Amino acid sequence: MQNSPKRFTITAALPYTNGPVHIGHLAGVYVPADIYSRFQRIQGNDVAFVCGSDEHGVPITIKAKKEGITPQQVVDKYHAIIKQSFQDFGITFDNYSRTTAKIHHDTASEFFKKLYEDGKFIEQTTEQFYDKEANQFLADRFILGTCPKCGFEESYGDQCESCGTSHNATDLINPKSSITGNTPSLKETKHWFLPLDQYEPWLKEWIVKGHKKDWKANVYGQCKSWIDDGLRPRAVTRDLDWGIPVPVEGADGKVLYVWFDAPIGYISATKEWAEKEGKDWEPYWKDENTKLLHFIGKDNIVFHCIIFPSMLKAEGSYIVPNNVPANEFLNLEGNKISTSKNWAVWLHEYLIDFPNQQDVLRYTLTANAPETKDNDFTWSDFQARNNNELVAIFGNFINRVVVLTNKYYEGIIPEPASLSEVDIATLTQLKAYPSVIESSIERYRFREAQAELMNVARLGNKYLADEEPWKKIKMDEERTKTIMFVSLQIASALAVLCEPFLPFTSSKLKNMLCLNEEQNNEESLQWKDVSTKETLIPSGHKIGKGELLFSKIEDEQVQQQLDKLEATKKANKVMNANPEPKKETIQFDDFTKLDMRVGTILEAEKMAKTKKLLILKVDTGIDIRTIVSGISESFSPEEVIGKKVTVLVNLAPRALRGVESEGMILMTETPEGKLVFLNPDEEAVINGATIS
Repeated sequence: MQNSPKRFTITAALPYTNGPVHIGHLAGVYVPADIYSRFQRIQGNDVAFVCGSDEHGVPITIKAKKEGITPQQVVDKYHAIIKQSFQDFGITFDNYSRTTAKIHHDTASEFFKKLYEDGKFIEQTTEQFYDKEANQFLADRFILGTCPKCGFEESYGDQCESCGTSHNATDLINPKSSITGNTPSLKETKHWFLPLDQYEPWLKEWIVKGHKKDWKANVYGQCKSWIDDGLRPRAVTRDLDWGIPVPVEGADGKVLYVWFDAPIGYISATKEWAEKEGKDWEPYWKDENTKLLHFIGKDNIVFHCIIFPSMLKAEGSYIVPNNVPANEFLNLEGNKISTSKNWAVWLHEYLIDFPNQQDVLRYTLTANAPETKDNDFTWSDFQARNNNELVAIFGNFINRVVVLTNKYYEGIIPEPASLSEVDIATLTQLKAYPSVIESSIERYRFREAQAELMNVARLGNKYLADEEPWKKIKMDEERTKTIMFVSLQIASALAVLCEPFLPFTSSKLKNMLCLNEEQNNEESLQWKDVSTKETLIPSGHKIGKGELLFSKIEDEQVQQQLDKLEATKKANKVMNANPEPKKETIQFDDFTKLDMRVGTILEAEKMAKTKKLLILKVDTGIDIRTIVSGISESFSPEEVIGKKVTVLVNLAPRALRGVESEGMILMTETPEGKLVFLNPDEEAVINGATIS
C-alpha cells in the first residue's frame, strides 16, 4: 500500500465529435482509464481525470458536408450526446471539456506563441495536395490512397487504419481527393513545422536507452520503430477554415493542425477544472512529483509518446508522461468497428436497450479488453458473461447471503462462535486479494485484476456450497451463525473491491449491506480495511432486504441486437453497391440480333446435386423448350410455375450437367443481392410477343 497520497493527472483520448461513442472507444480507452482513476481515488490520492471533445478534426468537416450543416452544429450535437453518455455510463471525469471552448483556444494559442517566440518552429514553403475542383488544399483526412507500407487501398493521408502506420499524404500511392474523387495536384503553401529530428536524441535517451520496461510492448515497440526510422519535421499548421487560427502575422487562412491542438486540450481541460474547484492547475502539469498518464488506443501512440512529449519538452516547463497504456482495437462480431459504416454498438443506444445495466457492459469489455491484441465483442459472449458469471457467481453469492441473513436473523448479523480451520483459511485468503488486485491495476492489467475480483465471489460461493448453512441451521445453530458471519465479511469485501470495476453494483451492494456512513453513522469501509481489519461488518449490524444485483439477459434481447447489426450490414451493401463497369462497346446491329420474347414457365424442378440450378419448361409462343437457370437460391420451383418472363430465344444451346439449355431467362440483381425477373410489359400477355 502507498504510504502517502500521490498526485495523478490522468487523460483519456479526446473523442472526435463526428459521431457518438461506441464500445471500441470504451474498451480501448475510457473503461480502463475510469477503473484506474477510481482506484487511485479510493487510495486517497489526488486525481485530475480529464477529457473532452476533439472538435477541430477534419472528420468534423467531412460530417458537416455530408449532413449539409455547419461544423459547429455537428460538434454541438455530438458533444452533447457524448458527454451525456459518459455521465450515464458512470465515467468519472473530473472535467469533460471541449476544444471549441474559449479556454482551450487561449491555451493552445499561448502554447503555439511560446514555441514560436522561442524559435522552436521551422517555417517552410512546401508543396501540398490541392483539389482544383473544390478550390482548396486537402487536409490529410480528405486524401485517400494506397498505404506505402501495407498496401491498404483506403489509407488516409496521415495514417493507415489497417496497419496503424503514420505517414505524410505525399507518401500515398495513387492519392485521390475524398471530396471530388479527383487526383489532386501539388501546390506551394507556407507552414510552420516542429522539427522532431531535433528531439530524436532526447527521445532515444528517454524511451530507448531508458527502456520503459513498464510500458506495454506494443507502445515501446512502435516508439522504437519510429525513432529507429529517423524522425522528420512535422507541420503544426494547416490550410483550413475550421480550427484555431494560427496566432501570428502572415498566417491568414491557416489553423493549428489538429494533432498539435488536440493534446493541449488535456491542459486546457485541467485549467478549466482547476478554475471551477479553486485549485492551482500547474502542479498537475509542471510538478515532477505528479504522475502523468495517457490512456489511448494504439492509433494514437505516436502522438502521445513522441509528438506531444516533444511539444512539452520544447515548451520547457511541463512534465512528460510516466506511462501511456495504449490498447489494441476491439472488433464487433468479427468485423472492424466503423463509425462511417455504422458498424458499432453505440453507447447511448446501449443505455436505452439495456437500462441500468452499465456494469454488465463494463464487465464484458474489461473481461475481453484488447490489452495485448485485437479482440472481438460478440453478443453471445456478452450474454454468457452476464448469465454465467455476474448472475451465477457474483449475484448468486450475494443473494444467498442476504436472503439467509434476513430469513434466519431478521437481517441482523449474528455473533460468530469459534472459527474453524476452514473459516480462518477463507478469511486469510480474503485478506490477500486487495494487494493482488492492486498489483494488477498498477500494471494496467485490468482483465487480470477483474478476474481476481471474481475469484473473491468464487471464494464466497465455494465457502457457502461447502458449509451448507441451509442444512446446518437444523442441527447446529451456532455453527450456522459463524458461517453467515464469515459469508457477510466476504460480501462486504466484494462491495469495496468491485467499486473500480462495477461502480453501480458496488453502490447497490453497499446500500443493501447498509455500509454507507449515512446508514450506520460509522466511517465507511476502505480498500485497505479488507486486508487489515479483523471484522469488516460487525455482529449486531442490521442489513437491508435482498434485491437482485444482476438480471438474466434473454435470447430475445441478444437477437434484437443481432438483427440490428444485420440491418446495418444490408444497408451498407446497398449504399456501397457499385454498378458493374461498362462492357466492350457493341454496334446497333449487334443489339438487333437479340430475339427477346414473352414466355411462361410451365414446369420447374431442381437439378439434382446442385445448389443453384432449376430445370424449366418454358412456353415461348414459338415452341416449348427446356431452359436451365441458376435461380434456385432465390426461388423455389413452386414459386416460378406460371410466371411470365423475358426469354432470350436465339441463344446458342448449351449443355449443363447433361441437360441441353435452349435459351436464357433474363434477370437482374437488387443492391441487396436478391435476383428478380425482368418482367415483360403487363400488356404483352401473349407468349411469343417480341420485346424491343
